[in-house]
Amino acid sequence: MGFLSKKIINFQEKYFGIDLSDLSVKIVQLENNGSMDSVRAYSFLPIPAGCIGDGKIVDKQKIAEIIGLAIKKAAPKKINTKKAICSLPESKVFLRVLSIPKMEKAEIGEAIKWEIEASIPLSVDQVYYDWQIVGEVENKQRILTVAISRETVDDILEVLKMAKLESYGLETESIAAAKSLIPENSSGDETSLIIDLGAKRTNFIVVEGNVPFFTSSVSFSSIGVTESIAKAFGVSSEEAEKMKITQGIICSREKSFALESIKAYLESLSAEIEKSIDFYQSISGETSNVKKIILCGNGANLKGLVPYLAKRLKRRVFIGDAWVNFNFGNNLPIINKEKSLQFSIAIGLAMQKKRI
Repeated sequence: MGFLSKKIINFQEKYFGIDLSDLSVKIVQLENNGSMDSVRAYSFLPIPAGCIGDGKIVDKQKIAEIIGLAIKKAAPKKINTKKAICSLPESKVFLRVLSIPKMEKAEIGEAIKWEIEASIPLSVDQVYYDWQIVGEVENKQRILTVAISRETVDDILEVLKMAKLESYGLETESIAAAKSLIPENSSGDETSLIIDLGAKRTNFIVVEGNVPFFTSSVSFSSIGVTESIAKAFGVSSEEAEKMKITQGIICSREKSFALESIKAYLESLSAEIEKSIDFYQSISGETSNVKKIILCGNGANLKGLVPYLAKRLKRRVFIGDAWVNFNFGNNLPIINKEKSLQFSIAIGLAMQKKRI
């Protein structure tokens, strides 16, 4: 679902993805020559604290300037289009797969409107919403629905205009992540949980096949891990960040008190993961369970995190591969697999392939 995008996308048209979060902007433009994919350009720039708060753009002029600088910085080639698909902040998005009785398409829109109004704290006239039929189960239609406040959308569109860009569409972080991290040929019977470990928050995305079923966010963050290490060892944030990269959650015996502090922080993440899986099962009515957990985002590279979660949750846990749906031939992508975890949403936004 290319939320708020053109109804018919010409895949020969050029566009690029902008992943806009509270603390950074990431840009990716991809190309395909008919048989092989390549990364035309990408870039990353930090956003000063306070310019965006919990998905709300506070300083529009500054964000427009940073996006412009990120476009100029993009390499190895230059961005060659003004058309952009930008991310929508997951913390501001309502996304669910709803099951409704079979009805004519004209009636679905009205039914979805009532479902959305009953499920979110805003009235329908305060949101933009979109929906798409994704399947049928026991004579009921399954509808992927997305709703987001008009204020959030309008702010993003205004910033893109200030940056002299054309909005080619907006898409939720969850849909973009699923598009880049889940194989296109995934069976609808396979359920995965994508965990996007960001700098300020973590998003949970339950995906059936390659379609997001529902999303939620928690306060666990990469910055929080750094602060936990800094507090335990009595060091600066800069030193704690270095320790996080070199040691992760594998600490030496004489420093085990810090490990215990970090494990307490990780325990809260594990508990939230279990709650998310339980909630999915309660609303889906499915007897099947989440088969695998896929980690992405900058925090996914924390050394020792995969074995820790696999043991704690007794489930298969993997580091995500944002290039799983690409064919680079004998060439390696210029964004390596580890670094691509930070760009998985921007990559999903930029994918010149069938959009959900």
